[in-house]
Amino acid sequence: MSIQTLKVLRPFLTDPRKELSGAEIIRISGLASGTAYPIMLRLERTGMLTSHWEKGDPKKLGRPLRRYYRITAIAAAQAREALLEIADLAVILKPAEAL
Repeated sequence: MSIQTLKVLRPFLTDPRKELSGAEIIRISGLASGTAYPIMLRLERTGMLTSHWEKGDPKKLGRPLRRYYRITAIAAAQAREALLEIADLAVILKPAEAL
């Protein structure tokens, strides 16, 4: 998994049952929409994320409808494992004087 993909998935890991809008994912991840949305689409196509459009009338809501995403259990486990591997690598690659 790329760092950008992990940045998209990381906001879900504190509560994998939580749904996040695309805008929330972008805000939390710090990625540009042109980077985050293609990643979310790819993750959805591979079954790592599920999504749905919110129900309602955009005129009554006063804004466009939002698309909400949820991480799958398998993706959450894979993301946690990848983040642990990155943390392990960071320790290994840390200069000796910094230890």
